[in-house]
Amino acid sequence: MRYGRPMAKSKKSSSKSGGLLCEPPSSPYRVPFDGSFRIAKASATPPKKAPQGKKGKKENKKALEACIDVVREVQRKLYADDRYSILMVFQAMDAAGKDGTIRAVMTGLNPAGVQTSTFKRPSTKELEHDFLWRVHECCPERGRIGIFNRSHYEEVLIVRVAKLLGSRAVPRKPENPWKERYESICDFEKHLARNGTLILKFFLNVSREEQKDRLLARLDDPAKNWKFEAGDLDVREQWGEYMEAYEEAINATSTPWAPWYAIPADDKPFMRRTVAEIFQQAIESLPLRWPELHPDELARIDEWRARLEAD
Repeated sequence: MRYGRPMAKSKKSSSKSGGLLCEPPSSPYRVPFDGSFRIAKASATPPKKAPQGKKGKKENKKALEACIDVVREVQRKLYADDRYSILMVFQAMDAAGKDGTIRAVMTGLNPAGVQTSTFKRPSTKELEHDFLWRVHECCPERGRIGIFNRSHYEEVLIVRVAKLLGSRAVPRKPENPWKERYESICDFEKHLARNGTLILKFFLNVSREEQKDRLLARLDDPAKNWKFEAGDLDVREQWGEYMEAYEEAINATSTPWAPWYAIPADDKPFMRRTVAEIFQQAIESLPLRWPELHPDELARIDEWRARLEAD
């Protein structure tokens, strides 16, 4: 069962949209395609009717495991079919729970069919190319599930808020570089979708208050000290600017072929369950099929069986 109040249906949502492999998974947390998403109105906590407390934690974990059981079986067909791939993009403020969510949702799947990429500060070589170059080469090959822990969206988030674009060598300086980058991202994602990649993008919506508690926990626990970076505090001071950048980027790039989902992140078990439910719905919606033998090969099955039995 999924909880929450469904978002308004978008007028742009249509199976006729170019590059659409299947209908975007339904969810109360799917961002509309009409630019009406507002972070201030998007809850960081689960709805009141959702499982809460210790009992809720167990229920959410059980539901998560049930999703993984289903996905594990469908993953085998995805791998064998070798026509489609899945790309899951995770973006969030620090301490929102990206790593834990990826680990929880992917645990139990065949690691041979999963690849994870993390995007940090671009290297000198990467800066010599367009901003999507380093991302494209990390996209999952057919039959695989790809995870982006941060992604090409860093180029319209931290690059924008930290004002890094001005220091880079670019051939031209448009009046609105972010609008152009949104257009490039939408075109890039449509290109991937047209070539068999199902894209799911998750914005893990953690509240400023919850982030503070989690950062303090990293300071208080020696086993978590390594997770803390002083730079996180500088980013936190720019919270408002980041929320504006996230909101604009999400509205500009939430499309039927690459939808965004704004997942409440203050409750980790609920967040992980919700991501897993969307993932399950998406992978089950793909028109997967088991490969079939050529008629000449089918005609020789009895011959091959006889050879094995005679061995």
